Amino acid sequence: MPYRPPLTAHEYFSADPPDLPVRARGEQGLSALTAAEVMTADAEGVTFKAATSAEEVLLVRVEAAGEGVIRVRLSDDAEARTRSARAIQMVHPRPHPAARVETGEGRVVVNAGAVRAEIDLEPWHLRFTDATGRVLTEQERGHVDISGRLRTLPFGRSHVDGEPVAYHESLVAPADEHFGGFGEKFTPLDKRGQRPLMWNFDAFGAESDRAYKNVPFYVSSRGYGVLVDSGMPVEFDVCRATHSCVEFVVPDALLDYYVIAGPGIPDILARYDRLTCAPALPPKWAFGSWISSGFFKDSQQRVLERARRIRESGIPCDVLHLDCYWQAEGHWSDLRWDPETFPDPEGMLATLTEQGFHVCLWMNPYISHLSPDFAAAAERGYFLRRPDGEVYVADSWHGSYPACGIVDLTHPEAVDWFKDLLRRLLRQGVSAFKTDFAEGVPADSVAANGMTGTELHNVYTLLFNDVVSEVTREVNGHGLVWARSSFLGGQRHAAQWGGDTFTSYAAMGSTIRGGLSHGLSGVPYWSHDAGGFTGTPTDDLYVRWAQFGALSPLVRFHGTTSREPWEFPAVEQLAIDAIRLRYRLMPYIYSAAVDAARTGVPMMRAMCVDDPGDPVAWQADLQYLLGPDLLVAPMISPEGVRQVYLPAGQWVDYWTHEVHHGGRYITVSAPLERIPLFVRYGALLPVTEVADTVGDRPFGEVTLVSYGDGGHAVIRDVDGDTTVTATRDGDELHVRADGPCRITAIEIAPIAGAPARAVAG
Repeated sequence: MPYRPPLTAHEYFSADPPDLPVRARGEQGLSALTAAEVMTADAEGVTFKAATSAEEVLLVRVEAAGEGVIRVRLSDDAEARTRSARAIQMVHPRPHPAARVETGEGRVVVNAGAVRAEIDLEPWHLRFTDATGRVLTEQERGHVDISGRLRTLPFGRSHVDGEPVAYHESLVAPADEHFGGFGEKFTPLDKRGQRPLMWNFDAFGAESDRAYKNVPFYVSSRGYGVLVDSGMPVEFDVCRATHSCVEFVVPDALLDYYVIAGPGIPDILARYDRLTCAPALPPKWAFGSWISSGFFKDSQQRVLERARRIRESGIPCDVLHLDCYWQAEGHWSDLRWDPETFPDPEGMLATLTEQGFHVCLWMNPYISHLSPDFAAAAERGYFLRRPDGEVYVADSWHGSYPACGIVDLTHPEAVDWFKDLLRRLLRQGVSAFKTDFAEGVPADSVAANGMTGTELHNVYTLLFNDVVSEVTREVNGHGLVWARSSFLGGQRHAAQWGGDTFTSYAAMGSTIRGGLSHGLSGVPYWSHDAGGFTGTPTDDLYVRWAQFGALSPLVRFHGTTSREPWEFPAVEQLAIDAIRLRYRLMPYIYSAAVDAARTGVPMMRAMCVDDPGDPVAWQADLQYLLGPDLLVAPMISPEGVRQVYLPAGQWVDYWTHEVHHGGRYITVSAPLERIPLFVRYGALLPVTEVADTVGDRPFGEVTLVSYGDGGHAVIRDVDGDTTVTATRDGDELHVRADGPCRITAIEIAPIAGAPARAVAG
């Protein structure tokens, strides 16, 4: 069809969102803080009575919410709670015994150690500084252009037809400030110039600003983070409407946000975890490879044949994933084995266990209206309803499969019933569940606890993954789920993957960005469908994606067609070699995983995690550090050539052992059998012999590989930590280890000028 340009050019500013009144002269609808007076002060903070431009009286509370954390609340009621609080509490502020509050003439200071809030009362102004007095950020009073038109929404709220509809805040952003986070966003890592919307979508891929996982939290290159406690569709404007300002519009019952001090991104993430929840460490076997049936008709016979072939082909694998078709087609997801295609699931699971496999089953919180379980569940009120009380039968599969009821996880009896369905599968021998979907709560639905679909939409995924994780832990002793959707605090669900991405090099690149963005949002354990999901990859793309997957925090081979290595016979061995490289590096990978659980630092680290002051590190978002010492640069083009940014220091090519000086880009050509991979000079990498499985026992024998003159490493395993130190003495490298790890060999990488031999002890 011929191209037809827009009839009318238009612009969009955050001060003119479609559901708020247009900001003409007079700023009708806007109620911005102008002045305040102290009402009460205590050891933690101060409550203010504030006047606004609309002659309203609002309440502001500024307090310490933990060491290095300042909380700001704006409401018309001191008891106001977020709308999502009826279902779940996502943020858990804690007292800070060393907090100090200073009140003076026209000025108040709340000191939380690493961050301070400095408040001027008339006119109202709030700034945040670090312990030295350096300004981290401060409120923007509202940007007015030459026409007198307001371009940003200052601290306050807005009304429509006399009713408050949203609270908002604006924070100053210098021209060289960079921002990351907001969940699994597939757009460029530095979110400056973007407008992240906190609304969980079935994203249909990984190449747009639609996201399965949204987290209303971001980190700044200036050494602080901001967390907004709301389950509603919060909209951020990151220096887009106005280049000098970050804004957030919160359509909730109050504005409740936290400023979290650094100075480094790891410090911010550690404090974020203390506010929300600690990351959950997956069981050790989960770090092995996961191989899926793919999204097509499966059977017990095919599963057993797949397991046999994996073992006979020498493909390391710990988990077999069974996707939708373990259930009867059209009944998804009633959590019942299809009796025709899986006549003896207990026997099958027992056989797979004997072969060293764990089994993961696909499921979601939707039940087809064709399922034999639907009518009884509907009668008992176990599904979300329409405003008129009828069961909400939704097109959850976008026309591809029958409409479904959505399990109402605010209904205690529905939760118990749903857990029982899962419990019987776990007791049969299932190890874990892939918790798919959960982004589809309709805005006009109603839950048993009275929440609207809009209020429930984002936090529903937390309820869903909590339920599945809890019953899995009850039966199997771990809480692992393999989740597609998530929200604030979702790091407690141990594994997440990047959704239904397309099979292309471009989609693989945006998938990398999504993983890095999610890592900056506090989620350490992330994966993706190796090979891409939608369609069939070319041989070279399959290998390149297999290599990327093998050097990701977790790895699963899955797609609409098979991703089994033997389905790509021309490059089968190259894919297997990538998996074998992962298993050889497993002591290093698992050590990084344990570190992530303890610190919150992602396993797959954006370059800015370690170098937030390096502006290039914020742009180099198609590569990452896996743990502290491996720099991974997946090949993102079929030509086999790419630019790789090496940060400050020296870096050793893993394959050639050539040493490169950092602080610059280099051009890398990589044959199909090699992924661009670099080791930090001075690193000590623990490796092991490749086995069929990772399992859950301590590593048997570990070899330590030295990349330079000496160094320090900690090998973490299920039986404890082993500290290793290497020092050079002339032509000898002296290596000392303290801990339970069995280090049976020490190798020195053939780097120019390296020591000639290693000596233990």
